[in-house]
Order: sequence, then structure tokens, then C-alpha cells
Amino acid sequence: MHKDKNKTLDIKEYLLESSSEVEKTVREISELDCKHMLIHVYSIIHNTVLVQNLKQELSKRVENAEVVLLKHNDRTKTRVVVYGYYMDSTENDLQSNILNTLNDNNYKLAEELKQCKTEFLSRYFTDNLTHLPNLYKLRKDLGDSEESTLINIIVDDFSTINNFYGFIVGDYVLEQIGKFLEENIKDQVYRISGTEFAVLIEKNLTFYDLKQYLEELYKKINFIQVDYQGSQIAMSLTLSSSASSTNENMFAKVSMALKYARDNQLPFWIYEDSMRLENQYEQNLDVSAKVRHAVENSKIIPYFQPIVDNKTGKIVKYECLARLLDESDNVVSPALFIPLSKRIKVYNLITKIIIDKSFEVFKDNNYDFSINLSIDDVMNTEIFKFIIDKLEASDASDRVTFEIVESEAIVDFTKVSKFINQVKRHGAKIAIDDFGDGYSNFSYLIKMDVDFIKIDGSLISNIDVDVNSRLVVETIVDFAKKLNIKTIAEYVHSSTVSDKVKELGIDYSQGYYIDKPSLNIQS
Repeated sequence: MHKDKNKTLDIKEYLLESSSEVEKTVREISELDCKHMLIHVYSIIHNTVLVQNLKQELSKRVENAEVVLLKHNDRTKTRVVVYGYYMDSTENDLQSNILNTLNDNNYKLAEELKQCKTEFLSRYFTDNLTHLPNLYKLRKDLGDSEESTLINIIVDDFSTINNFYGFIVGDYVLEQIGKFLEENIKDQVYRISGTEFAVLIEKNLTFYDLKQYLEELYKKINFIQVDYQGSQIAMSLTLSSSASSTNENMFAKVSMALKYARDNQLPFWIYEDSMRLENQYEQNLDVSAKVRHAVENSKIIPYFQPIVDNKTGKIVKYECLARLLDESDNVVSPALFIPLSKRIKVYNLITKIIIDKSFEVFKDNNYDFSINLSIDDVMNTEIFKFIIDKLEASDASDRVTFEIVESEAIVDFTKVSKFINQVKRHGAKIAIDDFGDGYSNFSYLIKMDVDFIKIDGSLISNIDVDVNSRLVVETIVDFAKKLNIKTIAEYVHSSTVSDKVKELGIDYSQGYYIDKPSLNIQS
């Protein structure tokens, strides 16, 4: 123990497990440079050889030391605590002085601990980047507040900034956005996630008061420009809030309103109980569970809808349509489960299952068959390899047609053309589905070597009564014939529509007038 002029007390501790350690411990204690010592010996039993030897040797060899035996519950170790006291002290008041010093030290430590706790809580409740209160502070403030209104603010399309400028610039921009919001909003601003901020108003606003507040706030903050090394980085914001009758599940309601606003490209949206958005979320969770169950238990199955030759009236092909069976074997609409399967990242598995099962069904008959592929499927390397392997292994490869849906989403025509060329090398054919819908245009047909065009049902379904639809279909058919591409009419739902389709020279028909999709094909 070496004297520190700033210290009045120093403490050393030793642990002993056997009598053989007594000599070494006593020697070390005797070599401590200290004027007064108080030595506490802790043991479960005091009449052991170890304790008695220790007490005897300490009393004999350590001057100015007071040895006190105390009890503890450790059955294996004896603990020795040496309090070295540097101030002048008599033997009578040594313990009192040491206790007073320990008390002073403990008070200082308690104050330091209190300060550390305050600093820790401050950091815990503060966002490191913007130094705004964070999500934990918002949750605490909401819990402490009897009346409050929550507003969420999110930066639109921030990934573009990160991708173009990098994350360092992105963080700088977020920091500046935080400052801008803090300076322009009178109520407390929080940063609650990467690009999401919040405002807490300490009173419940009615729907119309909240609408007025959001309109004024949006005018003030809807357009932000951040200057970075001479470049002006512009951003827009989307806002949301809740005017629910209760603050229960407030975060969820405001988040649902924010999603609704972004999905519909609105400046802001306010959740109301009458919207029942949570019903849609609950339904999505239910369908998501059904999708996972179906994928894991082979309950994704193909239904088959016939396609007839308009000249002969005979079925020449079947389209294989994905269906899902729930736990009770009820059929779930693809309009429900296909979008969700993409969201929960099992869509590729569904594609593989439908391809596998469709090839299995058609291997033992002579019908042609078609399978839908999204642009995601076409661009996916894993799916591409799966299809090529299937074509190489199957005798039905020259009877399959892959229908490319969502063709308006094609960006990389080079990759799509590579896919088309590879599958056609194995005898497969290509169709463009829903042609004439949305942004589908004739340039696709020139860029891609396709065999069929499936004319969208929105044009076919009322072709017998809508002159404009008929004109568009006539143009498509004429253009396809010049390119030697066969045409298929979808949504043929009546005899009059069927007659008009044949009159226009469309090669094939498909729809409820011919037959609905079913589990079996014609024997």
C-alpha cells in the first residue's frame, strides 16, 4: 500500500482457500506502507486452523494493526480486507475514523453514480445523430401524458439519396432535417427511426383541428433543401396522425395512416376509427399464415383453364393457374395470396411448385400448357436455372408456353431477351400476358421474340358493345399477324363476345364462356 497524498484511506483484499496461503498473505500485508491498519477476517467458522494461524501471525508481525474476526457464508474461502488509514489516529478511534472515511467515500461514489445514471438516461433517450429525443423518450412521454396527439413525419424516397451520395452524406442530410423540423415546429420533435420523425402535441385534437394543424404544418415543412458542398439536395415529406376515439395502439394507427398516405401519394392522412385499417392488416396476417402453411404442406396447386382454337372449337391448351388451399382445403383467391407471397418472400417457392406440378400433370397427355411468370421470375437467376433444368429433364418442354405477366415493368430487355432465347432453345414458347393493359406497347413485340399475345380482358370483355375497345383489338390483331404472332382473347364470357372475337380473326379464346378454371383437365 503506497501512500497517495490525496487519499486518507486505501483498501486491499485477499482470498485464502488453505492454510498454506497464510504465510504469503501475512508477508504481503506486513510490507504495506501504512501507519494504521484495520484488518477484517471473514470466515464461516472462526476456530479453523487457517483463521487462527492468520490472526496470530497478523497480530505478531503487522504493527499498528487491529484484527477483527467477522462471519460470512462462503464455505470455501476466507476473505481478508485491509483498511489502510493514513491520518493520525489513536487505536480507540481508528475504526470510527475508517467508518467515517468510508461513509464519505460512499457518498462521493453515490453522487458519481447518480451523475452517471443521469448521463446514461440522457443518452438512452437521445438520438445520437440529430440529438433529438428518440423513440424511447417518445414512448415515455406518451406514457406520462394524459392527453396527447401523435404525428409521424417520414422523408420520401430517402434511399435514392443514400444510393447516390452515400451513407455519410445521408446522415448529414438527416441531421439537417432534424434541425429544420426542430426550428419550424413549436411542439416537441423526436427522431424515432432512420428516416422517420414524430411530433407530440400535449392535448387531444379533434379531427378538424388536427386536419388544420397538418395542413399548416405541411405548408411549412413539405419541401426541404439541404446544401451539401454546393449541391442542393431536395426532399419531400409525408405526414400522418390519428383522430381515434382512444389512444390505445396509437403507434399502430398512425403507422397505418402513414402507409395509406404513401401508398396513395397523399401529403398526409389521419386515421379514423371508421377506416378500420386494422382489419386489412389482420386479414393480411391471416393470409400470410395460410401462405406459409400452404407452401410448407404442398397446398399450392394448379387449376387448369382451357384455351380453344377459334377455327376448330377444340381445346388445344390449358393455362395453369396457381391456387392455394387453406387448412380446411378452402380455395384462397390468388388476388389475395400472390401479392402477400411476394411481401413475405415465398413467391419464388410458389413459382417452383406450380412449374413442378404442371409439368407432372402434362407429361402423360398431348395438350400444350402455359405457366405464368412475373418479371421478378424472369429476372431471378435461381428461377431461370430451375426452369432450364426442368426443360432439359422433361419430354413436355416443347408443349409449354411461359406467359410473361406485368410486362410493363420490363426495364432490362437484354436480360429478358436472354431468358426468352434460352427457353426457346429447349422448345418452349413465350406469350405476353394482358397485352393492351396499362403501358403495354407494340415496342415490346419488336424487342422480344414472342409466340403469343394474350389480349387483356379489359378490352375483350365488352368488345361486343364498346367501339373503342374493338378498334384497339383490331389494331393489335393486325400488328400481330404482320409479325406472325398468334393472338389469344382472354375473358370471353358470352356467345356474343366469342362471335366478335372470331370475327376479328383472333386465333384462340379463353374465358368462362368456354370453361372455368378447375382442378382437372379434359380426359
